[in-house]
Amino acid sequence: MRKQRRQFRLAEFYAHRGYHDKPDIPENSLAAFRRAAEYGLPSEFDVHLIADGSLVVFHDDDLERQTGVRGSIEAYDISNLRKLRLEGTDEMIPTFDEVLGVFEDTGLPLLIELKCVKGNYKALTKAVAERLDSYKGEYVIESFDPRVVLEYRRLRPDTIRGQLSQNFFRSREGLPFYQIVLLTNLMFNVLSKPDFIAYKFSDRDTPALRRLIDKLGFPEISWTVQTADDFRAAKKAGSVPVFEQIKPDELKKLIIKG
Repeated sequence: MRKQRRQFRLAEFYAHRGYHDKPDIPENSLAAFRRAAEYGLPSEFDVHLIADGSLVVFHDDDLERQTGVRGSIEAYDISNLRKLRLEGTDEMIPTFDEVLGVFEDTGLPLLIELKCVKGNYKALTKAVAERLDSYKGEYVIESFDPRVVLEYRRLRPDTIRGQLSQNFFRSREGLPFYQIVLLTNLMFNVLSKPDFIAYKFSDRDTPALRRLIDKLGFPEISWTVQTADDFRAAKKAGSVPVFEQIKPDELKKLIIKG
């Protein structure tokens, strides 16, 4: 008999790192999140814990791709981080509080990824959980690091948690072979017990994922969807698309027609 899963609701889709529109509106910027709120879009974004204990919203560990400055974001304090600008615009790296403030009164669900770096999963998870205790909006959390999912389960067992993954045999990310095997095949799930799986859209044929989704009934999120055709394909398969690069007129048609 299949074990009954916890009842919860994911959004029908999420805007990836806010509803950005490069080069004018960078990813994970307040402008991208305000644009998402303006269009009524649930959003996905990434949270880091930096040197002074602040929580900020940024994707990479290294700052160079988005700010032109080399170095790990975790090594900065908030005052020095605020001096940097995103992708040649006037946008700064936002704090977690600022992003939550954009969405709190909108009723829009959030998909919050915790970015663990150099084993800081306990401190990161604790800081995020304590901040979200006072957040009045709807959210779920996710992470590539199974230790984060497990720790969040320990600290806040009622919070809905997701395991992020991909086929690391296709994109090794510098991981040792044993981690590639364990993470690709979601083998840590037996300990962390995620409520949903968020898997790379182009890797949806991975056998371990298909078993969890098709046979065991796990809810599925697909990242990152970048075309209307892939958006429709994900929805048709019963998956929740995390999308980017879809213009407002085209997105409106997808939302209305599916």
